[in-house]
Amino acid sequence: MIYLDNSATTKPHPDVLQSFQAVSTSFFANPSSIHQLGGQTEKLLLKSKEQAAALLQVRNDEIIFTSGGTEGNNIAIKGIALQHQGRGKHIITTEIEHPSVYEACKSLETLGFKVTYLPVNEHGVVSVKEVERAIQQDTILISIMYVNNEIGSIQPIEEIGELAKKHPKLFFHVDYVQGLGKVPLTLENSGIDLCTMSGHKIHGLKGTGLLYCRNGVKLFPLFHGGDQEHKIRSGTENLAGAVSLVKALRLIKEREAKGSKELAYLHHYLREELLAIDGVSINTPEQSAPHIMNFSIPGLKPEVMIHTLGKQGIFISTKSACSSKDLDESRIIRACGFPADRSKSALRVSLSYDNTLEEIKLFISKLKEALTQLKEVME
Repeated sequence: MIYLDNSATTKPHPDVLQSFQAVSTSFFANPSSIHQLGGQTEKLLLKSKEQAAALLQVRNDEIIFTSGGTEGNNIAIKGIALQHQGRGKHIITTEIEHPSVYEACKSLETLGFKVTYLPVNEHGVVSVKEVERAIQQDTILISIMYVNNEIGSIQPIEEIGELAKKHPKLFFHVDYVQGLGKVPLTLENSGIDLCTMSGHKIHGLKGTGLLYCRNGVKLFPLFHGGDQEHKIRSGTENLAGAVSLVKALRLIKEREAKGSKELAYLHHYLREELLAIDGVSINTPEQSAPHIMNFSIPGLKPEVMIHTLGKQGIFISTKSACSSKDLDESRIIRACGFPADRSKSALRVSLSYDNTLEEIKLFISKLKEALTQLKEVME
């Protein structure tokens, strides 16, 4: 099997699975229980926060454990909107956000909020000047992803963070789900107030994630109950999930430090090989994240290629797994200004540090074979 759909999800690391099982077996008590076992469980939860904070170089009380990217993005966006709507009801985002950001903003429009969806250029990058021009007197939130999940474009988050610092009445949220472990990001003193991360994109488990919430930022909670997680996310904590997430975070940081050059080389090799294939158009910009490669084969339905390769044990995808059932068109590629024949035929290869050059070579070979066979059938 050659798995090239790592932006949809990654294979859990054995050490992550082991940590989840060990904690589930020995520390199964409710951290809110006042007996000794509950106390031990609470201590481990606090230790997990300390470790996560140390890895991200932030404060312990700035970590909120969540169930993943979708929840983290919703807590951040709706939490700011509902808490600070008395100050203003204007939100700035882009046309290429993940569905969990894009649809969250759409939902707020039904509640009377005004959302500016900024365009991107042909490289899938938003203009900092456009962000600055979009800021109004009543702007309360800017929400922009760091790495796009479909084409791998990298947004100028550092510059936008500096811009946000000049406007202390608004908050800046970053969806870091696709960048974590691949494209470094500094949180402390960055202008970023909220930052979303997910476990299952870094060889952790589905249902795990965290939200960085800068100290002093107030959110309206989407869940009400027992006041866990600083009263932002009520509900009995998923301790085993939190411990396994921290393990995954530590491991991916190590992999990033050791394997970033090899991953970048694989990405470059893949681009060069795809460019050499007649009829293939590359949608991922040259300056992009080192693990995502998006390309189109105009005239060919993407699901046909996916199923053809899948029968041979090679797994790629179309767009975001959260919107892949809607096979009509990629909103992201259309937003980059590409014509419909490209936005409707896009395919995504997403790598991990586990992929090898031999796997990429075999993928290219099988892709060429499949293209030849499908063209013969179509003719």
